[in-house]
Amino acid sequence: MKVSIIGSGNVGIATALYLAEKRVSNIVLIDVVKGWAEGKAMDIVQASPIRGYDVFINGYSDISMIKDSDVVVVTAGKPRLPGMSREDLLRDNVKIMKNVSESIAKYAPNAVLITVTNPLDVLAYVALKVTGFALKKVIGMAGILDSSRFRYFIAQELGISPRNVTALVLGGHGDLMVPLPRYSTVHGIPVSELLPKAKIDKLIERTRKAGGEIVSYLKTGSAYWSPGSSAAEMVECVVRNRNRIVPCSAYLRGEYGIDGLFSGVPIKIGKNGVEEIIELSLTTEEKQALHLSADKVREVIEKIEAENLI
Repeated sequence: MKVSIIGSGNVGIATALYLAEKRVSNIVLIDVVKGWAEGKAMDIVQASPIRGYDVFINGYSDISMIKDSDVVVVTAGKPRLPGMSREDLLRDNVKIMKNVSESIAKYAPNAVLITVTNPLDVLAYVALKVTGFALKKVIGMAGILDSSRFRYFIAQELGISPRNVTALVLGGHGDLMVPLPRYSTVHGIPVSELLPKAKIDKLIERTRKAGGEIVSYLKTGSAYWSPGSSAAEMVECVVRNRNRIVPCSAYLRGEYGIDGLFSGVPIKIGKNGVEEIIELSLTTEEKQALHLSADKVREVIEKIEAENLI
């Protein structure tokens, strides 16, 4: 199997390293800066005797080297800086995603496409429209990342291993994401039985702001280890046909009362991409929050379409 990662910045390199350590597939790194992907690939493979992986990793500045990839991960784009929302990245990253998607359609028309670049749900939509891929073949990364953050914060609060925690976050990858305490447990025990509502609400708010919190510390960059691990998890599910149920950004056609948008929902992810969308029973309050998140994504998409950006 061949996996290509377009964008060899921090997120792309983290994704490549995690995939190498999972021994999932051979990897192609692409970056527009000549020599950047080549050097990063060389650095990763030179650690292989110590870390024990034996996959091939090659870097190129020529995007045609993604030819016949089974999975393409797009991390290319401008990073989020302090004071910026994910939507502030909009115009520059729409242009980048449009150009990249045209090349993916040309050189890897049968690939499953995983988008990581922000604003994620909007750019997944751009990638779908530009490539013309089947709906199930384009997936946004965010849900696994947001749920992982929520899991960690719950575990930290309780002083337990994060491996004991399962959690679910739906909606767009932004400040209106929808963490669901009802579907979050600690070794099968509902989190609501272990923490008071006020404390859970604080953890939900921290989850929504988690990316910005990291940006505020880094000053000139954003998170990359956690997004990279999330993207690698998705790639593994596709390449190894895991058919795992995980939260990802998928194109909805009426599910959850949302039509014509990407939004974070539980999906079964396997060799074809989105094998199935899992529709949960939500309370009225949860549905309203999910629709509010979707409305924000729709507003941004209408803006870029009005400006003829896609």
